[in-house]
Amino acid sequence: MLIDGVFSGGGIKGFAYVGAIQVLEEHDYQFKRVAGTSAGAILACFIAAGYTAGEIEAMLDELDMKSLLDPPKAARTLPFLKWLNLYFRMGLYKGKALEKWFYKKLAAKGILTFNDLPRGCLKLVASDVTNGRMIVIPDDLASYGMDWRTFPVAKALRMSCGIPFFFEPIKLNGRKGDCLIIDGGVLSNFPLWIFDNGNKERPLIGLKLSNPKEAMSPMKINNGLNLFEALFSTMKNAHDERYISRKHERNIIFIPVEQYSATQFDLSAETKQTLIDIGRKRTTRFLRTWRPC
Repeated sequence: MLIDGVFSGGGIKGFAYVGAIQVLEEHDYQFKRVAGTSAGAILACFIAAGYTAGEIEAMLDELDMKSLLDPPKAARTLPFLKWLNLYFRMGLYKGKALEKWFYKKLAAKGILTFNDLPRGCLKLVASDVTNGRMIVIPDDLASYGMDWRTFPVAKALRMSCGIPFFFEPIKLNGRKGDCLIIDGGVLSNFPLWIFDNGNKERPLIGLKLSNPKEAMSPMKINNGLNLFEALFSTMKNAHDERYISRKHERNIIFIPVEQYSATQFDLSAETKQTLIDIGRKRTTRFLRTWRPC
């Protein structure tokens, strides 16, 4: 059965999506259109490019996650300089290694620009912090004076995955000057609204790296760091939680991985497998009662 899919952000916890996609494939569900934010954007891109769950698992299994972290050269010999880089360049890591890896893997499937994909099959969310707006790529590229057909998918993916202060923002040269683009999760971490517009052509499944809202415990805020974490979590989720209703929840696979870090790039093989298993179990349970509509 053909379905549309929307994937939430969640950083390294996105390994759980591999197990979820495996189960959906085993039940003969195929994605026609996909959308996502941050880690969810990565899975959406790979699916749109034609990768199977098995290929994605093998690709991630052979990847040295720490190789994607590329601090400036000076910071490698003088670690304290990375904090200067955070101040002046607004990120600990350049993100070029990450974009290069995206480019290599997408090019292996013949995907370089959005023109290499069926029109409308892939949508990625990013945040334009210069103009204070959410952008959907490729839809909103025209407003920046750019041709979506020639825009690199790897660059769009890097934009959606620009975790604030972790990776340097992407600078986009728009009609009104340079714009800084960061992780789409800042404004919409779970963009279910992209395809759920009242004109659904096929069933829509959302995959979200969390428990349902009512099952989540309130955050404990005892210090400034806790406050920052709570603030960022609220920014990521408030817009989407307001949108999601009981009607939407029946079409969402909730994958509870809150106890894992989104930026732990040195995950052990055991933890990776645990995340994949959680994705498998939750998707299997979801399909037992889900009725496409």
